[in-house]
Amino acid sequence: MLLWTLLVVFSVGALGQLEDPLLEDDIDFDLTDFDLDIAPRRVPRQVKTMLSKETKPHIQELSIKTTIISRYAFTAVYCAMLNRHSAASTGVFHFQIPADAFVSNFTMIVGGRVYQSEVRPKQRRVKQENGRQTNKEAGGASPEAEVEVFRMEASIPGRNRAVFLLTYEQLLQRRLGRYEHLTSLRPLQLVSRLSLEVTVVDHSPIAGLEVLPLRNGRSNAGTATAAARSAARLPATTVVKQEGNVCRISFSPNIVQQAKITTSGVLGDFVIRYDVQRDMGIGDIQVLNGHFVHYFAPKDLPVVPKNVVFVIDTSGSMTGTKIKQTQEALFTILRDLRYQDHFNFISFSNKIKVWKPDGLVQATADHVSDAKRFILRLTANGGTNIDGAIQTGSSLLRDYLSGPGANPNSVSLIIFLTDGQPTVGEKQPPVILGNTRAAVQEKFCIFTIGIGNDVDYRLLERMALENCGMTRRIGEESNASAMLKGFYDEIGTPLLSDIRINYTEDSVQYVTQHLFANYFNGSEIVVAGKLTDRRAESLHVQVTASNNDKNILLETDVPLRRRRIETEKHVKAATAAAAAGGPSSGVSQVLGGALTSIAEDFVERLWGFLSVKDGLKSRLRSQTSKEREEHVRRATNVSLTYHFLTPLTKLEVDKPRVLADGSMAPAPTNPPEEEVANGLPADADDDTDKQVDGQPSGQTSSSRNSVGKVARRPAKKSITVSKTSADGDPHFVVEIPLSKLTVCFNINGEPGHVLRLVSDHKYSGVTVNGKLVGAPAPAGSHKQQRTYFSTVVVVVDRPRRAYIEVTPKRVILDGRDRMVLPCQSTVAVDSGELSVAIVGKSNVTVTVGGNIAFVILLHQYKNPAPYQRDHLGFYIGNSKGLSHNCHGLIGQFLYEDVGLAELPAPVLKVKRRSVPVVKKSRRIYGGAQSVDCWFARNNAAKLIDGRYEDYVAAHMFDTGEMNGA
Repeated sequence: MLLWTLLVVFSVGALGQLEDPLLEDDIDFDLTDFDLDIAPRRVPRQVKTMLSKETKPHIQELSIKTTIISRYAFTAVYCAMLNRHSAASTGVFHFQIPADAFVSNFTMIVGGRVYQSEVRPKQRRVKQENGRQTNKEAGGASPEAEVEVFRMEASIPGRNRAVFLLTYEQLLQRRLGRYEHLTSLRPLQLVSRLSLEVTVVDHSPIAGLEVLPLRNGRSNAGTATAAARSAARLPATTVVKQEGNVCRISFSPNIVQQAKITTSGVLGDFVIRYDVQRDMGIGDIQVLNGHFVHYFAPKDLPVVPKNVVFVIDTSGSMTGTKIKQTQEALFTILRDLRYQDHFNFISFSNKIKVWKPDGLVQATADHVSDAKRFILRLTANGGTNIDGAIQTGSSLLRDYLSGPGANPNSVSLIIFLTDGQPTVGEKQPPVILGNTRAAVQEKFCIFTIGIGNDVDYRLLERMALENCGMTRRIGEESNASAMLKGFYDEIGTPLLSDIRINYTEDSVQYVTQHLFANYFNGSEIVVAGKLTDRRAESLHVQVTASNNDKNILLETDVPLRRRRIETEKHVKAATAAAAAGGPSSGVSQVLGGALTSIAEDFVERLWGFLSVKDGLKSRLRSQTSKEREEHVRRATNVSLTYHFLTPLTKLEVDKPRVLADGSMAPAPTNPPEEEVANGLPADADDDTDKQVDGQPSGQTSSSRNSVGKVARRPAKKSITVSKTSADGDPHFVVEIPLSKLTVCFNINGEPGHVLRLVSDHKYSGVTVNGKLVGAPAPAGSHKQQRTYFSTVVVVVDRPRRAYIEVTPKRVILDGRDRMVLPCQSTVAVDSGELSVAIVGKSNVTVTVGGNIAFVILLHQYKNPAPYQRDHLGFYIGNSKGLSHNCHGLIGQFLYEDVGLAELPAPVLKVKRRSVPVVKKSRRIYGGAQSVDCWFARNNAAKLIDGRYEDYVAAHMFDTGEMNGA
């Protein structure tokens, strides 16, 4: 996980800097305090004066590094602040991020201690002091992109530094034939060392790369022209290096160069734009770690005629600049209408006026001239009748489509613009939405535009989502004319309608949105999913759509192995470029290494990103509370899996405590850990047959920096672990109590698969899932690869939701509080629904409600061979609390009665199924004991209910019932 990569490196590197001696006891101004990267005599007097007057902590370094792999961007931000004074001071870290991005990590390092954030589900709506919030400051955001502000405060002890680490992820949207990536540079003060690096790597050659002048800085006063975006107008110190499919951009102005741009610390937005070369056909499909992503952006298609009704707000609040800019945009839009298009205009306030009451008219020169006169006469006054305007526009368009003159293959849409909330007619948003759905009847799409801060954006967003459209916000101080025209340009050239993308049946699962109402020129459709069988040779892809006067069918067989090799190759190129680009400072190397660790899973993370986005949209479209809750549950679970801060989750982090004298409060001290004589070997690739101490007497971990309290508990009687387990490669062993038989089987899964081990969600509320990690087989082995459990999650839903996530390195307990515990320490924690006991470097015991216990062995290697991976073994300690309806790969056998017939060959009788078996010996408990068992071949075919694939969960926190169970 990125977070741990950052922590390990910074605890060695950056924290060492925190221990350097800082200043003398006086607070006299000294340029050396600011770690300037230029000679002090070269610093202008104005800059010296500004720095000397600073009372808030000074930002010594702000480093931002982005890696964009196939349009999916990972950004890491490093911010180091210095408190020059003897008294404690509040450091405020704030950073603007794109509104469609998800924060995936935040960490603070203050006074040599690490404060790590955790993402938790939102229980209810609460107003939070810190975290993400929409930027509503006039002119504070880019006029062409919506941003949000991530903000966190921390008290910095006197004479000390603080480091803030932030990462976020974003899928770049293709608009008007190009991708745009924006980095906000608004530290609100001059920064001693400022650096920005962006690395772009794509499977296809990069085309048309350009770096724009800084937006909202003194370097650009308005909309940039093509000439202004030339190389001569690059932001000062910008360096661009492009080699084929790899491009590196760096920007690192020193403090004097920053002051030439602005003295307020608001440099602006650093924007790059580019596109990629693409071939005609089915699109670009990339495959990595059992996931795939499909980019579809056909070109050179004939334009589909459109039927469009413009519904324009002319209420009193549109007076002045808004109505003038709207008129300017509409004049331009009228010039861009094609002869085969049909259109009409509606203006609304208290009253609703229709330009052509008889219906839509063709975009002839006469009709366009007449429409311009109608627009010119628009005046702003009265209230806002949103419902009446939508009903009128829908009726016009619906009547036209049912008439004889409508082209059956044309694209129909309403473009609706308002700057306010409903004040006339129907005012309740749910009723307006219901009326809109009834009027549209799924025959056309509604695209909504909101101007200013007084708009009910949730209403406009839902109206668009429920009717296959999009919504766009225009800031109060933004150029409404340019943005309205830009939005129309995005949707003004439809090329396809009714697009359906299908893949080989039973070959993919958990596919993101694959049905689309329209495809517009210059945009892109992105679909992601999981492969059911990673070893499959090919994937059949079929795209159907309508274009003008014909239907289109595209299909092909995608060679999965070749695509996987190609994707792995360009991921390696991306990580190598990120590591090599820019200045060779320690911080840059750390950020590059951190991005590398998550870029290697970019396809899976992109799938998770799109899955959450789909869930949020489906939540807004939900018609019933039950349907809405299901979408919320799924999107929340995926958010937690990938540590995404989304509208359904919240970010929590401990903050440093500072004493009255400005010094850091001492860290809590703990007695030394007691030696555990009963521990299991940590370096075993197999397992041992010993009693595992269920509640060891160790105390709290001295290295803990987490939310919540660790309870001291006396040692309890040890638990004798049963042989029922999943360990090793993984080898499953199940004791059948009713039959006094022991059965075993192997699961030859795929790396990345999440296996449902215990599924009792509906009854005891307990679910156990395990994630597989791959490893090459030893030389001479008959296997191509081996798989082990890298993560085990125990989820409890009663009396309230809680979970424990175990890896070989750490345990996350989310119960009453959120705690992160290292596996190298011995500690016991009771969190109500769940309790956990760790025997350092040996095992973890998870207890649920006193009558359910699981023991997880920690298999760690000091010097692993290439075919060895740190992994986990899962054992049943106590199953009394699990119901008779329990299921899962292990759970289904806990109350099963299995018979054995040994003639003429041994056969197990399981639920009227006959399962051929052979006698085998299995090593368990780290190899300390062997157990004889009846072995079922072929992934336990016929032994388990259904097929192996039925036990593959969507993600680690999936508690859904198994098909056929």
